[in-house]
Amino acid sequence: MIHAQNLVKTFGDITAVGGIDFDVRPGEIFAFLGPNGAGKTTTIQMLTTLLRPTSGSITLDGLDPAIRPLDARRRFGIVFQDPSLDHELTAYENMDLHGVLYHVPRRVRVERIQSLLTRFELWDRRDSRVKTFSGGMKRRLEIARAFLHTPKILFLDEPTLGLDPQSRNQLWTHVRHLNETERVTVFLTTHYMDEAERVAHRIAVIDHGRIVAQGSPQELKQQTGTESLEQAFLALTGTSIRDESANSADQMRQVARMWRR
Repeated sequence: MIHAQNLVKTFGDITAVGGIDFDVRPGEIFAFLGPNGAGKTTTIQMLTTLLRPTSGSITLDGLDPAIRPLDARRRFGIVFQDPSLDHELTAYENMDLHGVLYHVPRRVRVERIQSLLTRFELWDRRDSRVKTFSGGMKRRLEIARAFLHTPKILFLDEPTLGLDPQSRNQLWTHVRHLNETERVTVFLTTHYMDEAERVAHRIAVIDHGRIVAQGSPQELKQQTGTESLEQAFLALTGTSIRDESANSADQMRQVARMWRR
């Protein structure tokens, strides 16, 4: 479903991504893990047409996003760290607007909105303004909205950041259900190693712009001789603290520009 070959992105003299290769299978939950500044965000931006690779190739569901960006964008949904909901609109209105932008037919839109809001336990709050929602409710609404146009791929960039354990557990329960029932391929990043270990079928670990390991959670633990994914991650990437890369707001602005091109 996703194929990256010798993918490179440079910014002047800085190499953010240095020739990586990976494949994500249809219907798979694939975790892309790495420390801050490792190249995760740059890779996602290339996969979602927000950045053009310096070299290398990408295919999404058989499409080259550099050649057919609009068709590629219709194949995926995105949920970034920073919220992108309109807080003055209701939950239903946010969903409906997304469906209109993606040209989902009205009859399909109505049925799909009810189904997804029910699945994410928000149907009874469909007429409430988003500004009255808790953080967990907003995040569930964003993910429900990302599923509305029936994407084949869902990109989740730190989707549970700042949520309490109950909200995180509930959110992943819903995502896994839709992954299983609709066979949506999920590409996620997270700093919560416990949830990556619990939900991901396979994992790629990136550090300093290069993939240092790939495999199932169990395989990564076996490769590093460790007992948990967090221990395996630290064995692969070291224990030094990395600088925080605060660019998610820029990501959302790029998403808005993406559709205006």
